Amino acid sequence: MSEAIVRFGIIGCAEIARKVSRAITLAPNSTIYAVASRSLEKASNFAAQNSFPPGTKIYGTYDALLEDPDVDAVYLPLPTSLHIRWAVAAACKGKHILLEKPVAMNVAEFDEIVKACSENGVQLMDGTMWMHHPRTAKMKEFLLDKAIFGDLKSMHTCFTFGADADFLANDIRVKPHLDGLGSLGDAGWYCIRSILWLADFELPETVTALPGPVLNDAGVILSCGASLRWKDGKVATFHCSFLSHLTMDITAIGSKGTLHVHDFIIPFQEEEASFSIASEAWFDEFVTKWTGKRSEHVVKAELPQEACMVKEFSSLVNAIRTKGSKPEMKWPTISRKTQLVLDSVKQSIEQGFVGVGVLQ
Repeated sequence: MSEAIVRFGIIGCAEIARKVSRAITLAPNSTIYAVASRSLEKASNFAAQNSFPPGTKIYGTYDALLEDPDVDAVYLPLPTSLHIRWAVAAACKGKHILLEKPVAMNVAEFDEIVKACSENGVQLMDGTMWMHHPRTAKMKEFLLDKAIFGDLKSMHTCFTFGADADFLANDIRVKPHLDGLGSLGDAGWYCIRSILWLADFELPETVTALPGPVLNDAGVILSCGASLRWKDGKVATFHCSFLSHLTMDITAIGSKGTLHVHDFIIPFQEEEASFSIASEAWFDEFVTKWTGKRSEHVVKAELPQEACMVKEFSSLVNAIRTKGSKPEMKWPTISRKTQLVLDSVKQSIEQGFVGVGVLQ
């Protein structure tokens, strides 16, 4: 028997909402039911430009959409500074929430969102799409294989893109009152999430921002990096930037093997994604070439990763609605851990690049 269809309301007409609205349409257990903007005209134009289903409800205020009893879940692509207000409002109206990342300006704000969701029994998931690609599960199989990967020792992740002059002057991600976490919140979120995923979501003991971050005139981070250290000696570094060529890399090094990914956030191709592994690598007798086991693995995807995300979220919503299940706390838990590390990087920058202990 097929699942019930989850009816989504989209709150805000950000560019990323175009991608996620397509995903809602592609997922087999969801549909676009309503869209809201701060003006009726903008919401109507957004629906028309993105081929929303006939009959989609159009609202000129966010509150009006939340009052609609037929909206099961909301997708919130609003500026980060507005998340606490509208996520809490949505939870209080009993709407399940797919929340864009970063989830909040800081972990205290996110805790208020989680509290509202828990009190109202609604599912919360952030919009980190690559977590839902089938490649991600395949890579984890390699990382968990002690015989070929061994014990995790070090990690490096990077997400950069070269923003143009208009972006650097006008995008919400460079405005302190909108997305004041800048590249740390936008690109760094992915880097931190991938490091935590590699480490099975064990929080590091200390986080130290790297000297030399680039800030704009308003004090918003355009480029930065950090190092992380765990009690058992694992280490990680990451770099995120709006000022460098497009790069989305993961390197994870174990005691016996290495994982490389070059497109971990957005695959080179929508229909498939790859990763490469090496194990027991060494040199030949004359040190002229490598020996050992090297291979590249290609993973097919029946749906784009964003549609996989919507499908999984909608399945959780349906389990709550039809089976009386409790909200799955895995997702807000890993969102919170990502936010905790992000907060620690920001604190380290503000305190002169000192090591910062990560709060639990």
